[in-house]
Amino acid sequence: MDLVTPSIGLIFWTTLAFVVLLVLLRKFAWKPILTAVNEREETISNAMNAAEEAKKEMANLTASNERLLNEAREERDALMKEAREMKAEIVAKAKEEAQGEGEKMIANAKATIEMERKSAIADLKNQVAALSIDIAEKVVKGTLTGDDKQKALVNELVEEVNLN
Repeated sequence: MDLVTPSIGLIFWTTLAFVVLLVLLRKFAWKPILTAVNEREETISNAMNAAEEAKKEMANLTASNERLLNEAREERDALMKEAREMKAEIVAKAKEEAQGEGEKMIANAKATIEMERKSAIADLKNQVAALSIDIAEKVVKGTLTGDDKQKALVNELVEEVNLN
């Protein structure tokens, strides 16, 4: 029996020490440990939520950047198209103006040629008239008595006309 009693006493005192240790640990250690663990768990949870939010925000920013990039490309393409159209319009207008100027120059040249032709014809008519008057004057001045004199006068007048 003595062996049993000390073992019950030992169990009793061990259990009592364990219970006291548990009470002391619960009062002084468990609460701060659990608080620290809960805080750590909350911090990790918050960090995970923040990381998830950051991931979503990055996805949104990436989509936004891609959209802005596409808009910029479209705007660049539109500006390039507008520039090409303006270039074509300017070239067409310049060709049209050059063609108009060319037609004006041709019309002016034709008008000048026509004026010079008319002037030359007028000068020729004046010369013919003057020659005719000279011939008539010489014919009237000369006394025409015979055929020989008439032929000589005509030959003389023809030679004068050829020389002028």
